[in-house]
Amino acid sequence: MAGVSNRSKFQAEINVTPFVDVVLVLLIIFMVTAPMLDQGVEIDLPQTKEVEVLPTDSEHLVLSVNKDGTLYLDNYEVKLDELEERVKVLVAEKSRALFIKADTNVPYGVVVDIMGRIKAAGVEQLGVVANPSDITADDLKNNAKTIEEVKK
Repeated sequence: MAGVSNRSKFQAEINVTPFVDVVLVLLIIFMVTAPMLDQGVEIDLPQTKEVEVLPTDSEHLVLSVNKDGTLYLDNYEVKLDELEERVKVLVAEKSRALFIKADTNVPYGVVVDIMGRIKAAGVEQLGVVANPSDITADDLKNNAKTIEEVKK
């Protein structure tokens, strides 16, 4: 009978080894997937001399313009004729900032038209995203001379 009473006692120790295993697996999964969360629409950004870092808060949206003219508002495709209404609802009414990421090959007039539509929707905080460059003033002058020679 002494053996029966020993079996009915509870074990007071907690085995943390399985818990640690699960935590380490979750850590590895998050480390692998975290860089993928920041991925967006693939855009070849123009370059400029001075660039500020894009804010990391979630209170802003990014409007991407592909070289074929496709618009994406935070990874969701938007038609040009729907842009004002979507921007008004998602950005202007919530007082958010909007940043435009336009591909280098998008014509300047298209970007200006999109910016005009955004301003018409009531957005007050509008920024443009670019990459830093190593272009000097002499490079710009030489490029302008080359363009003039091609026009002749």
